[in-house]
Amino acid sequence: MIKDELLATLRLQQIPHIGAILAKRLISHCGSPSAVFSEKHNHLTRIEGIGAKAIAGIKDNASLKAAENECKYLIENNIKYTYFEDQKYPRYLKHCVDGPLLLFQRGNIQLKGRKIISVVGTRNMTRYGRAFCEEFIEAIAPLNPVIVSGMAYGVDICIQKAAAEFNLQTIGCLAHGLNQMYPRVHQKYCEVFERNGGFITEFWSSTSPEREHFLRRNRIIAGISEATVVIESAEKGGSLVTADIANSYNREVFAVPGRANDSHSSGCNTLIKQQKAHLLTSASDLIYMLNWDVPYVPPKSIQKELFTDLDEVERTIYTFLETGGRQAVDAIALECHIPVFKTSSTLLSMELKGIVRPLPGKRFEAI
Repeated sequence: MIKDELLATLRLQQIPHIGAILAKRLISHCGSPSAVFSEKHNHLTRIEGIGAKAIAGIKDNASLKAAENECKYLIENNIKYTYFEDQKYPRYLKHCVDGPLLLFQRGNIQLKGRKIISVVGTRNMTRYGRAFCEEFIEAIAPLNPVIVSGMAYGVDICIQKAAAEFNLQTIGCLAHGLNQMYPRVHQKYCEVFERNGGFITEFWSSTSPEREHFLRRNRIIAGISEATVVIESAEKGGSLVTADIANSYNREVFAVPGRANDSHSSGCNTLIKQQKAHLLTSASDLIYMLNWDVPYVPPKSIQKELFTDLDEVERTIYTFLETGGRQAVDAIALECHIPVFKTSSTLLSMELKGIVRPLPGKRFEAI
């Protein structure tokens, strides 16, 4: 993108009463960002959704100085950015009518041809939420997806740290400029994340983390991926906003269920109850719903070492499946004399250990 067009795009971002949707209409009508500012007044009035205040902003040079300063900052600091019509612009975000005009980035971000999921959740994460984050990433790691989140406390930073530990590309979507980090305590993770992933934002370098910016940030988290996963959420919160936005983009949404009386999971339970999200009990649910190809891994000869890693309940279930073949959860519970709730949780543990495989119809088989 040449400097004049970059400057004009920055100006459009700066003008009040012109959001991403109207800005794209202006560019489409006029032919380029710079052409918007030379377009005749009577031609601008023909554009759907434009008002007198927006036109006045275009004709006023008040936005020029700030745009020039930001343009200078981007060039002098070699800040990477992608324009919404560029080939390198995230492919899923291209389909969002309100996707940002410019997306600034830092680090080593490679999205072309990659599986991308966004993961959000409460800042007040429980041990249940932490365990699910870590087990989910471990199970999904062989498919090498890109993990997007918001760098916030709780679920966000937990899922990104887990992704980094398995060398997955992780991207923090920020509600402020790239020259800062909020919360500041998460600055210590930046170097690690930038080695394989990094940070994206639509906000200028001078932009601080204001409340309304987080709501705008959420649409990027929802739009940049093919699915959004909610791990623990109260009845209200930013995670539910992100889920609603993802639904409006016709993206898949998954929610991890919790106990009926658990306030930390009430938002997730509501999403599932209202059919706004798929039930997510393990990574296999997401893999199945998204129709992701699971890489073939030759079966391991585990019988000799298996029982040293299993508890008594797991041994019982594995022996039953090994001899009886594919079985439904209810049948496993009945034949092994184990309560259904304990059977389900044990099967999840065994699935994560790679010794059983879930099948359609709530059935399992030994590997």
